[in-house]
Amino acid sequence: MVLLHVLFEHAVGYALLALKEVEEISLLLPQVEECVLNLGKFHNIVRLVAFCPFASSQVALENANAVSEGVVHEDLRLLLETHLPSKKKKVLLGVGDPKIGAAIQEELGYNCQTGGVIAEILRGVRLHFHNLVKGLTDVSACKAQLGLGHSYSRAKVKFNVNRVDNMIIQSISLLDQLDKDINTFSMRVREWYGYHFPELVKIINDNATYCRLAQFIGNRRELNEEKLEKLEELTMDGAKAKAILDASRSSMGMDISAIDLINIESFSSRVVSLSEYRQSLHTYLRSKMSQVAPSLSALIGEAVGARLIAHAGSLTNLAKYPASTVQILGAEKALFRALKTRGNTPKYGLIFHSTFIGRAAAKNKGRISRYLANKCSIASRIDCFSEVPTSVFGEKLREQVEERLSFYETGEIPRKNLDVMKEAMVQAEEAAAEITRKLEKQEKKRLKKEKKRLAAIAALASSENSSSTPEECEETTGRPKKKKKQKFQEAPQENGMEEPAVSFSKPKKKKSFSKEELITSDLEETAGSGSLPKRKKSSPKEEAVSDPEEAGNRSVPKKKRKFSSKEEPLSSGPEEAAGSKSSSSKKKKKLQKLSQED
Repeated sequence: MVLLHVLFEHAVGYALLALKEVEEISLLLPQVEECVLNLGKFHNIVRLVAFCPFASSQVALENANAVSEGVVHEDLRLLLETHLPSKKKKVLLGVGDPKIGAAIQEELGYNCQTGGVIAEILRGVRLHFHNLVKGLTDVSACKAQLGLGHSYSRAKVKFNVNRVDNMIIQSISLLDQLDKDINTFSMRVREWYGYHFPELVKIINDNATYCRLAQFIGNRRELNEEKLEKLEELTMDGAKAKAILDASRSSMGMDISAIDLINIESFSSRVVSLSEYRQSLHTYLRSKMSQVAPSLSALIGEAVGARLIAHAGSLTNLAKYPASTVQILGAEKALFRALKTRGNTPKYGLIFHSTFIGRAAAKNKGRISRYLANKCSIASRIDCFSEVPTSVFGEKLREQVEERLSFYETGEIPRKNLDVMKEAMVQAEEAAAEITRKLEKQEKKRLKKEKKRLAAIAALASSENSSSTPEECEETTGRPKKKKKQKFQEAPQENGMEEPAVSFSKPKKKKSFSKEELITSDLEETAGSGSLPKRKKSSPKEEAVSDPEEAGNRSVPKKKRKFSSKEEPLSSGPEEAAGSKSSSSKKKKKLQKLSQED
């Protein structure tokens, strides 16, 4: 009796299931088809033997990659060797993927089966898996599948943004579509504007130039000598500009209304903008081809190389193709028609647009196309698998094709491929070193800019902190000053002295004394002192204090004594107020003169 087991791979782990009491597999198929949707009936047929969960998402990704590549992982090997019977001839293992089935049969020796009833059983297991395994819910199983799907697809995607060929495929497809649209729209402008100015079609052949002229000229009756310079700029030819001016004066076209001219000008402006966008798109395509496939673009040109990549699906697919496939790539219809009718197969496909085949003689076109396809295959493989992209190999391969062309025409023997590749290897190493040097410089510049930016951010942060601290310091230092002033103002009140009213008045005019009054006052002073005082320079500090008693009564030192706006200096009387510094010095001079006269 053969025991049938089924291996099921899930995002959470491997499951090994056994079918109950089955002798022949062929009798099981209608029974399984009926019982797949019913969980109770499905449990009567299938039972879970073992379940091996994955330790982490990384382990799940490794197992998924191994299953997709047809490799038996260690986890799967351990599960099968542990839970399957030792007699391998009596065991039949059902798997969903033929690759993994062949690998298990080769490595472990178990007979494997795919398709038929196995597919129906696996469909039922996939539907009821969260009920077969204890502790597993439908939500957690869906989350595990979603996470594994994201990680698996992310691992298959290329991460090098600069070498993505999807942009090339889209841009070359858009470029071809734009060419068709611009031609169609230009023909529409020619027919539309030709009713008014039919002679312009014979003079101007280029579509974009015709649309620009239709937009500029408008009504041909308004064209005069003043617009001749602008016409020369648009046509890039003085003779054509003069011919357009002459034709406008003797044109056979019909008159046109203003609304029709507005529509023609707006449509021609759209065509002109499309042609300008086509130029910018072509520039973008050239830059992308120089990054992704520099050798192929140097060999055969950017447009033809991009068409080959787009037709193959990717640069990797193009690199996998043999030279014979590259030669007829794009001529599949002609190839199958020739095989069907047993006629001559095509000699070239997309590479016919290359200049090499056009330059070759008719009898040599097949030879040069075969040789060119060989070189294109080499160039695509170099571009696909080289770490540092460089156009050195493409230039050397182009030189080889040129030499082969000259060999067909003149018989000059070309260089051997080995010698050319040796030269290319040396130059490619130098170019790669130069490219890496430039990349290192760019990285250093980027790091310097990043450091400067971080330093500037740190400086701004420190300046903000420093600007906030002085304000705090001023607040802290300002408070005790206010307290001192308050204390100083409150001191007289504590001593029992009332503050006089604040009054700021202009200085009083000096009183004029007569000579007799001065003499009598001076004599009284000298009589009191007994002798004339010596003339000494008095410091302003000493002059500020006129009474020693008043100075003794003051508690504040002389240097720090300042009167606030609410205080006034205390005066001893009107006599002290009258005897100022200037009046006392004048009195002394007059007394000296009078003593000399006596």
